[in-house]
Amino acid sequence: MQTEDYARAVIRAALIPFAPASEIDRRVEVRMTRQKVLHRDPPLAIWMVLDEAALHRMVGNPEIMRAQCESLIRQAELPNVTIQVLSSAAGAHPGANTPFSILAFPELYDPDVVYIETMMSNLWIEDDGEVHRYSLAFDQLHAMALSPDDSRTFISQAARRL
Repeated sequence: MQTEDYARAVIRAALIPFAPASEIDRRVEVRMTRQKVLHRDPPLAIWMVLDEAALHRMVGNPEIMRAQCESLIRQAELPNVTIQVLSSAAGAHPGANTPFSILAFPELYDPDVVYIETMMSNLWIEDDGEVHRYSLAFDQLHAMALSPDDSRTFISQAARRL
């Protein structure tokens, strides 16, 4: 869900001085390629809960942040994308320690998987019990977050403040 400039700034901040520029370029390209599934036929459905802090933390510069917010608003208008903002007022939450993604597959023989991206590697969790716990955490996150409509408004307001 990141623009190229935003992804580059985030990856550069997380990896420098640990990785060469070619590694940053590779990771940015992977992120950009992953987003293409939002526009394929049929498109991938995504439901994202975004911590409010991500909208306030300056990544790159104000232009990069504004473009990122505007991109989120456009993507949230797609019928296959749901974006919710988890307000700071919601307090402590189950996603505070580790951002995670749950990949759910329609086929019964393809079990759901939890994906966690770290600075040095990626973690895939396939254990049914652990995946279930992450699913419960996600359910709690989206119940605590602003509605999708209120979230678009919140993101728009954040963009205007930049």
